[in-house]
Amino acid sequence: MKSVEPEVHLVARPQLDYDEIARYLADVGGQSWLERLDRGEMDAELNDPQNLAEFAGRLCYRSWEPGLNPNVTRVRTDQDQYLSNLLASMHGSVLEHVSFSFVLHNVSRVLTHELIRHRPGVAISQESLRFVRLTDLPFWFPDWAKDDPELMKRSTEMLAQMERFQQWMTEHFGLDEEGVKFAEKKHKTSFMRRFAPEGLATGLVWTANVRTLRHTLEARTAPGAEEEIRLLFAKIGEAVRAEAPALFGDYEITEDGAWVPKWRKV
Repeated sequence: MKSVEPEVHLVARPQLDYDEIARYLADVGGQSWLERLDRGEMDAELNDPQNLAEFAGRLCYRSWEPGLNPNVTRVRTDQDQYLSNLLASMHGSVLEHVSFSFVLHNVSRVLTHELIRHRPGVAISQESLRFVRLTDLPFWFPDWAKDDPELMKRSTEMLAQMERFQQWMTEHFGLDEEGVKFAEKKHKTSFMRRFAPEGLATGLVWTANVRTLRHTLEARTAPGAEEEIRLLFAKIGEAVRAEAPALFGDYEITEDGAWVPKWRKV
């Protein structure tokens, strides 16, 4: 048995093609929006997630500059103000263009069963225990459990026995013997996983757009959420707030660790 901690790795983020954006803007008359990059009025490091959200929002109203849309007489040029107004006006559809991909490592299947309840705006690729044979049973223990010696003693003994049973089945089925076909290994491995606990740590790639992230961040750090998923989403929240502060900077973190947004139901 190996004690592990849930980890979050942000592995993919939006990347804009500014040359293509420039070609589009030249056709609709919005070059001045892109010129702000050269003048340093937008994020100097080209914050692609925020720029993509702003780009999508301005396209909806052709609000690149005054005069392009006769109905638009005033244009916000400060990106933070623009995106804050976008959140306040609940114009959440443009946030669906901005997605982040995470590797969620050493999270239990308890957690993944909770996570798959959030289906809109996500993509999931999870480690398959039909194909991946278990050799040990990585497991996360909350701090309160670690502080209980008798609980830890009995827990680790039980997990060690389950590990030995996995190893016994491998030998009993002869899965490492020469000539065993992959189809047979898969068949037996699928059976063997039934004797692994739901708390077994696993991994997945989880992709979600900003609209979904804002909802799940609030829901899964709330005091009533399961404790492991609260821990995980606090880490996700820190990661996305660092990546796109204008899209996640309105959250207040309460004393009990809940992430509460200023603008809800975007």
